[in-house]
Amino acid sequence: MGRLLLNCDMGESFGAWSMGLDAEVMPFIDCANIACGFHASDPQVMRRTVALAVEHAVRIGAHPAYPDLAGFGRRSMACSPAEVENMLLYQIGALDGICRAEGTRVRYVKPHGALYNDMMRQPALLRAVMRAVAAYDASLPLMLMSTRDNSASRALADELGIELLFEVFADRAYDAAGRLLARSLPGAVHHDAATVVEQALRLARGEALIASDGSALLLQADTLCVHGDNAGSVAAVQRIRQALQTLPA
Repeated sequence: MGRLLLNCDMGESFGAWSMGLDAEVMPFIDCANIACGFHASDPQVMRRTVALAVEHAVRIGAHPAYPDLAGFGRRSMACSPAEVENMLLYQIGALDGICRAEGTRVRYVKPHGALYNDMMRQPALLRAVMRAVAAYDASLPLMLMSTRDNSASRALADELGIELLFEVFADRAYDAAGRLLARSLPGAVHHDAATVVEQALRLARGEALIASDGSALLLQADTLCVHGDNAGSVAAVQRIRQALQTLPA
């Protein structure tokens, strides 16, 4: 497999409200998922974050969401597939316009929050998301959750002519199907830094994790999601980056 890319959600401040430590984490990641104004961000934050990514040679991804500023995009909404397709086109285009002004372009798409989870459970929404990517620029990969069986997602992507980047998580526990355990369940989130780094290394080496039912779980891993919203998480990103650099090319 190729080198595991580190991705992080960025540009999620809004007006006078600041969120995340973008400047501190940007030097250690490969891909910045930049909010497009629906769940977070505004034009000033978007441009500032794009410029920061360009400064550190980090590839930029559009991070579109449901129109839910108050809920930070974490609440499912009763949007039709056509509405989802159109709202993605709107958000990708907005970020790509700012990227062009900074001498770069959007390089991939990763939906945010509830939309990300909903599309993995509702084939019609996943098709709508893929249709939007294909209509905007079929060369843009779509980042989505890796599970035990990715065959349906691959088949749909092949049908619509787009590429996929399968995403995994170092700080989350998985169920037998390869889906993330709900945060409300005990042990769903790993807080110990050593555990997080070890899981990142296992994923990068293509080794199996242990699912919540005790079964071996092998996940295709193109990119690893990391978080940088506090000093501890930034330190964890640094440790993961250093650990990955110890692996053979």
